[in-house]
Amino acid sequence: MTVNRISDLGSIISDLDGMGRLVRVHSLVDPIHDLAGIATKFEGGPRAVLFENVKGSEHPVFTGLYWSRELLAKLLGQNEALLSQYVSDRIQEWQAAPVSPRPVTNGPVREVTQKQVDLTRLPIPTHAADDGGPYFDAGVVIAKDPETGVRNASIQRFMVVDENTLTINIDAGRHLELYLEKAAARKTTLPLTINVGVGPGLHFAAAAPAEAAPADTDELGIASAFHGEPLELLPGDRSHVEMVANAMYAFECEIIPGELDNEGPFAEVTGYYAQRAPRPVVHVRAIHHRNSPIFQTIISGQEVFNSVGLLGEANVLSLLQRQVPGITDVYFSHGGCGFYHAVVQITQHRAGWGKQAIMAAFAAFPPLKMVTIVDDDVNIRDPADVEWAMSTRLDPNAGVVTIENVFGHGLNPSFPNYFGTKIGFDATRPFPFSNEYDRAKMKEMSLNDIEYTISESPSHQAADNISSSDPGDRVNGEMRDDSKTGAFNGAAM
Repeated sequence: MTVNRISDLGSIISDLDGMGRLVRVHSLVDPIHDLAGIATKFEGGPRAVLFENVKGSEHPVFTGLYWSRELLAKLLGQNEALLSQYVSDRIQEWQAAPVSPRPVTNGPVREVTQKQVDLTRLPIPTHAADDGGPYFDAGVVIAKDPETGVRNASIQRFMVVDENTLTINIDAGRHLELYLEKAAARKTTLPLTINVGVGPGLHFAAAAPAEAAPADTDELGIASAFHGEPLELLPGDRSHVEMVANAMYAFECEIIPGELDNEGPFAEVTGYYAQRAPRPVVHVRAIHHRNSPIFQTIISGQEVFNSVGLLGEANVLSLLQRQVPGITDVYFSHGGCGFYHAVVQITQHRAGWGKQAIMAAFAAFPPLKMVTIVDDDVNIRDPADVEWAMSTRLDPNAGVVTIENVFGHGLNPSFPNYFGTKIGFDATRPFPFSNEYDRAKMKEMSLNDIEYTISESPSHQAADNISSSDPGDRVNGEMRDDSKTGAFNGAAM
């Protein structure tokens, strides 16, 4: 797979299929609740899912590209453990030498233009039981600063109201909120495009925190850094805002400042419903798509943890490595919804740097609520190992930092109106080190030349004959355990 194939969702799906990393659902599936219900059976597994037959639409639906970091790393040709560093390096590459998008006059997304805008003809899913309606949640928004013309990329949620109308939730502090305020002051509308069915490079660009991509920079260049070539953009028919040439769908839209309608509820990444409230109205003026488009959706949960959270993680890693000596790794935990808890690994060289890292992490990514600092002998991706460090190395009297009445993330219910208290834990060994905190180690051994057998109890054998709860290994209605294929040499346990 060449690097530029990750800019095209069709090529990505084909590659996943070739790697055995795609589940094809052939049965007719209702996009209202049923599609998401089936998708969650595969959530976090090694395969993405393509729904080929969606009720009420001729177009299929794709989800799960970001379910596992292992899957994403394989697609990008990277080591999973080094994925955050890879993302950080690409963003720094863009910061040092930005590559502007390339304007083109034609592209796949222009193959079809709807004669009449009708969102109801599209397979837009309704996910959770109490969601207010069908939602766009994987589209990349492109808008321009009304004063400077600088482009911004973001991912917002849009609820379908009727054939040509959406409502949008805009997080406080985002560049899009600033653009809308500027449009209101100038008494103009805010045009934008929603680009659905794009590669991970563009999603990464849209998810990059403001601390990594200031308001005066064109974030779309980040996608070019991941793709290995300039992102191609098409001119719009209804405004000066461009569309992504290789997208599956492009929607030309505008927001009239001050026009509001109800949006929500929506099952968000936190595991809670974002409540119904008056929010800006988005008018869809034109719909373009490929001849055979695939609609992409993201199930709130692990896909968000591994896509949006990865960008925050990479930004914190980049900033901390510049400001705090000895920082080796950063992980945004799934238990922290991929937004709210950063676990930071440090090789200590002097006292006090653990607390310094806590403060720097909060500055690097404002949505964070918790930061935990551990030594380099702790596996930051193992919750039990992190808990061990907190249980045995954290001094509650000296190692806990709290910051009251500070800006946080509005989707976190513990931050009403975006304000709350943040907490940091310095769970590192006291410096200078003493052997009291040395971790016991066993000699590293290989089993390759060791002869042994593993017996299975009758109960375990019976369990093997029962369908597993993990659908990731179900093929044509039968379960497959890939770990038991091939010759056993005693190395696999």
